[in-house]
Amino acid sequence: MTRILLPIAVGAALGSLMGYFGQCTSGTCPLTFTWWRGAIYGGVMGLLFAFSGRH
Repeated sequence: MTRILLPIAVGAALGSLMGYFGQCTSGTCPLTFTWWRGAIYGGVMGLLFAFSGRH
């Protein structure tokens, strides 16, 4: 369970930081417009990373 939740949490944290400090104010940047969009995207990428490493 930790092998799945840890990459999701790390991805969400990095995505939220990217969204918070992304400097997109026009609204045309879907990942960096808000911190929670970056967190969702990062969490999904972390989940895909966790599943790609499993054999």
